[in-house]
Amino acid sequence: MTRTRTLITALAAGVLAATAAIWLAPAASAATPTAVFTKTSDWGSGWEGKYTITNGGTSTITSWTVVFDLPAGTTVGTYWDALMTSSGQRYTFTNRSWNGTLAPGQSTSFGFLGNGSGSPLNCTLNGQSCGGGTPPTTAPPTTRPPTTAPPTTAPPTTRPPTTAPPTTQPPTTPPPNTGLPKHALIGYLHSSFANGSGYLRMADVPADWDIINLAFGEPTSVTSGDIRFRLCPATECPGVESEAEFIAAIRAKQQQGKKVLISIGGQNGQVQLTTTAARDAFVSSVSAIIDRYGLNGLDIDFEGHSLSLNTGDTDFRNPTTPVIVNLISALRTLKQRYGAGFVLTMAPETFFVQLGYQFYGSGPWGGQDPRAGSYLPVIYAMRNDITVLHVQDYNSGPIMGLDNQYHTMGGADFHIAMTDMLLAGFPVAGNTANVFPALREDQVAFGTPAATSAGNGYVAPAGVQQAVNCLVRGQSCGSYTPRSGTNPNFRGLMTWSINWDRFYGWEFRNSHRPFLNSLP
Repeated sequence: MTRTRTLITALAAGVLAATAAIWLAPAASAATPTAVFTKTSDWGSGWEGKYTITNGGTSTITSWTVVFDLPAGTTVGTYWDALMTSSGQRYTFTNRSWNGTLAPGQSTSFGFLGNGSGSPLNCTLNGQSCGGGTPPTTAPPTTRPPTTAPPTTAPPTTRPPTTAPPTTQPPTTPPPNTGLPKHALIGYLHSSFANGSGYLRMADVPADWDIINLAFGEPTSVTSGDIRFRLCPATECPGVESEAEFIAAIRAKQQQGKKVLISIGGQNGQVQLTTTAARDAFVSSVSAIIDRYGLNGLDIDFEGHSLSLNTGDTDFRNPTTPVIVNLISALRTLKQRYGAGFVLTMAPETFFVQLGYQFYGSGPWGGQDPRAGSYLPVIYAMRNDITVLHVQDYNSGPIMGLDNQYHTMGGADFHIAMTDMLLAGFPVAGNTANVFPALREDQVAFGTPAATSAGNGYVAPAGVQQAVNCLVRGQSCGSYTPRSGTNPNFRGLMTWSINWDRFYGWEFRNSHRPFLNSLP
């Protein structure tokens, strides 16, 4: 989840380790920031590239923008660790909120997949040559930015499965009686911070929301495991309620049958449980938050670099990476502590789940992005305890579906294809002998921005409902045929966020609450 108005979350897998490195900028001049491009892999019809930004100056920079041209016939597909816009053949990459500040001597990087044989030209960093000094003299194109969606076909770098995944669901324990309606409306409430959507008191959250995720609990440091949550300071959020009022409002929601959870992570809350001490601190501190506010459970919203797989960790059923193993252990401990009524939800990005169909971790030979598919072992381990998995179908690049075609966010098709993968199951990294099993229908929802300002990939209510009608009733599916068939127990819809929905006149809840109620 994001705190800013427009974010495109990292989405891409790397490909096999590369050989050639290409330097496109002249030698850096002294005491200036530089951006160096390398091709980390090249397969003829495409390549993976990376820019490394280094602050060679004497003062801290708080943001960076890398701009370059690509020759005709070459385009950017998937990208990660930056935000991208384009105008014709000119591409602009800007920092994410967590990698924009660089002290003297510090570096960061972002990457992308190139479709075609060309390489970046005329690169500038913050308006200066990427190698330092004056910018190139070539004028940028003056064409208007395209209004079409980004490319939906990127060259696969691993052979897709040749056999369809199983369409039957594996045996799982019966769904617990959580008290949720058959089709739920789920939203995030900005409780600990303010942004352009404004603060909303818990007491003022409409009764249409069945699960309210408090955003966010964040760690004291990336690896501490010590999670803290506090209400937004009055200086940042005028009108914020007192803690006693906040707790009283939570009780009122719960008396109405609503579930209130603490969401851990978000865009800024990187959580890496690298040690058992961090695991234990996570359990202790999260329990303290749940107990203090009397919450119903926990939402895991790990993003960025919270989860990744160590080289050689290739079996999602038996993970060995400490950050994965310790998170699973912590979640099992919390579930055991609070019992059957404990509500556990997760909000991973497509990068960490559906991308696992093509890529898993760093791959059998290393060199891929180790974060690819890294939620899969956590979901698998907790498959009988997850109340709802609502993947963020936004802030995403193109993702291959079970039809072996790339699907792009912004319409019903993306929601259908991405959700069908969870309802049908899929081979991991193209290995038909290693299938990630389907989840129960009642465990699956999907996430979409409440409004255009909430995130990239907004879909109007009609498109969202088209996707749900396809998944539930098998109607209006367009060109994609769900492998999972019809799913009458599909759980519902999640949005970022309740605050943004209020800001835009409650379009999301006013459209989708009656619609969900009308489903069989």
